[in-house]
Order: sequence, then structure tokens, then C-alpha cells
Amino acid sequence: MDKFSRRKNVIIGVLCAIILIFTTVIQSDMYKRTAWGTKHVITVGAFSDSYWEVQNGYSYYILNDAIQRFEEQYPNVKVRFESGIMKEDYSEWLAEKMLSGDTPDVFFVLPDDFNGLAELGALKDLSDFTADDSTFDDGQFYDSAYAYGQLEGVQFALPYECAPKLMFVNKSILDREDIAMPKKDWTWNDFYEICSKVTKDTDGDGEIDQFGEVGYSWRDAFTSNGVELFNQDGTQCYLAGENTKKAVTFMDRLEECSGGVNVGSRDFDKGNVAFQPMSFSEYRAYKSYPLSVKKYSGFEWECIPMPSGPNGDNISSLDTLMVAMNRNTKNAKYAWEFMKILTYDKEIQSEIFKYSEGASVLKSVTDSDEAPQELGQHIDGSGILNQQILSDAIENAAVAPRFRNYDYAVAEIDRAINEIIEGQSNIGTELIIWNRSINRKLKNSGW
Repeated sequence: MDKFSRRKNVIIGVLCAIILIFTTVIQSDMYKRTAWGTKHVITVGAFSDSYWEVQNGYSYYILNDAIQRFEEQYPNVKVRFESGIMKEDYSEWLAEKMLSGDTPDVFFVLPDDFNGLAELGALKDLSDFTADDSTFDDGQFYDSAYAYGQLEGVQFALPYECAPKLMFVNKSILDREDIAMPKKDWTWNDFYEICSKVTKDTDGDGEIDQFGEVGYSWRDAFTSNGVELFNQDGTQCYLAGENTKKAVTFMDRLEECSGGVNVGSRDFDKGNVAFQPMSFSEYRAYKSYPLSVKKYSGFEWECIPMPSGPNGDNISSLDTLMVAMNRNTKNAKYAWEFMKILTYDKEIQSEIFKYSEGASVLKSVTDSDEAPQELGQHIDGSGILNQQILSDAIENAAVAPRFRNYDYAVAEIDRAINEIIEGQSNIGTELIIWNRSINRKLKNSGW
């Protein structure tokens, strides 16, 4: 072999070695985790404090764990988010991002923002993802929580965590009055009878100082009596229905039961009120020591389902934090996979019971044997919420239809109910008048 041939073979050998080394390097995890190896970056919009408006030192724990889990599965994708955004500033921050064309690929959606974002076309329709992904089964979610992310039948968001409304009961008052704890299928009649019995002047000074309830609203009454306020597309209001009339009449009776005294939530905190509807998240936040001592001292209390109306059931409303995808994202595939990690991965969802005050949106997680253990670490021993009550409350929660101007319509109904209860006119007649007015505005987009 001549000198030229030997040199040629050496060069070819060196080139092959370089190619082999280069191929090995770029296929290694180390390379993929470097800036040169990263092919995709997805951004996430999140806020730093708790959605449930309580002190929480674990605000990014779940998100960071989800990111770590995702990047282990997709080492060529980096997930980034901007930290330090408070919940009260989050909606404005997100709006500014959208206006500047820098919308995150994936972002959390507050319930009050959902309708507006969906109507503006900011949220990507997830229908194709949910239908084509063989690893995804929407039946794993609680139906009510999953429906929270729908507008006019289109799935625009996935549920992340939720909290149903439950009835807090001052057990100490009931014990003093020799009243048994209501059963889970209790009714409006049971509710009213107990409220009437416990409302009294306990110290003999001539003023009522113990009350039946505080915070029970027309929305609670409507939900528990099968009231459907609107049709699905929001073109028709049914405020004058018979179920509605019964609910408003019941609210009027409850109002009279307090003897004209303006009862506040602070009265419940002091142990002077038998019932107050609250979110499950508040149960978790204030069942923990030492907050339970600070807020509710001197009495025992527990949670049960809401009372049912004559034409309804023991159900209530549900509050749900959601996750959505930017309609114009260029990383839809990875955005969807990250959304699934946050909402559909059982290990990540189980962390909600550890690091947040809500409940998991997955039935298998909330119903699991581990859930009561996590809840047990946050309570002070005066009673553990029955796991089945929680699961049933989420599964059976009422989901209102979503449509344009929904918030304006509900605000108008709130004004109507307050005026009817405060007035002296016939309830049925007033409901008909208000119903006509609201329907005119719905038809003519009068808001």
C-alpha cells in the first residue's frame, strides 16, 4: 500500500470515529439536556399563590414536579414559566401576554376568565386531542369537573383541581339543643326546622345571639331544587319556573327566621351559627392546626352535603381551576402531553391533597386509600370528612351552562332575587316580570 493510500485510510478512519462520537453524543441524555440539544421549549402561565386564597408555601411544588416528570419523558423539550405572579394579578398578566403575542403554550385558567377567553378564540379546541389520544380517557375525570372546561359543548380546557361546596355544621350548638346531626339525605324542611329551633336569645338580654344559618344563597337553593336557569346557548331564562318559585319562597322563609338580624360569617367563626355553606378548600385550610384554633375555637364542627329541595337533590356547585392550550401554539403536541401530566397523571394529581387545598379531579385519586391519609395530616382530630361525601359532592355537582353574557345574566338574577325577598310583592308575579326583562336582554344582547 503506497503512502497516499495509507493517508487516505487514516483520514477515513478519523472521520468515521468523529461521526461515531458525534452520533453517540447527540443521542445521549446529557446532550439533549443542553441548550444545543433542546429542540423545543414550551412555556406555561401560572400564578405563585394558592387559587383557594389561603396561605400556601407550596405554590410551585406540583408544577415543578410535573415539569420534572415531563422533561424525563421528553428530554429534548424544556418547560419554562415566569415565577412571582400573584393570583390577583394573573388575569391582567395573561391578557398582556396575549396582546403582545407572547401567550404561553399552556396556562391555567381561572373560572371567571374562562368564558371570555373561549369567546375571544384564545383557547385551543381540545376535541381532536381527546378523541385521537388512545392513552386518554375522559371518563377518568369527575363528569362535573370535566364539563367545567366546556363552552357550548366544545372542550377548551382540562380540569386541574376542584372544590365542591359543602355545609359546615356547628356540632356543639346541635348538641346543646339536643338535635341530632342531619343525615346526608337531609331536606329543606330539616334545615328550616333546625334553624328555627336554634335561633334564640341565649343570654336573656332580649337580643337574638344564636342563629340557624349564614351564607346560604339563592344559588344554593336553586341548585338543590333542580332549577335550570338557562337553556344551553343562553337565549332563554327560566326564572319564572315552579322550582324557582319554591326556592325563592324558601329563601324568604329563611330570611325571616333570623329575626331581621344581619348575620355575618364572623358570627359562625365565633360559634354562634349552626350552619354555613363553604368550599371544601376552606374546610381543608382551616381544619389544619393552628388555623383551626385561630378561626374556629370553642366548638366542634363538621361538613355534610347541602340540603335537598322538594324537586331536587343533595347537590351543590363546584369550583374548578382549569388548564388550557394557546390556540396559536406551535408546540401543540408537547403542550397536550404536558397538560396531561398536570391533570391526568395520578401521581401528580395525588400531590393536590398534599400541597394544595382542593381535591383531585380524577376519581381514582380522590377515591383512593391514600387520600384520607393526606387529609388526615391536615386536620386537628375533631372529625374527618367522610371520603364518600366528598366524592359524591364532586361527581354530582351542578354545572351551569356557559354562554356569552352569562355573568351579566346571573348578576341581574342576583339583583332580582334580592329585591323580591326584600319587597312585599307576590313572589310568583315578580319572578314573571323579572324573567321577561332578562329574556329581552338575552335576546337583544342588552348587556
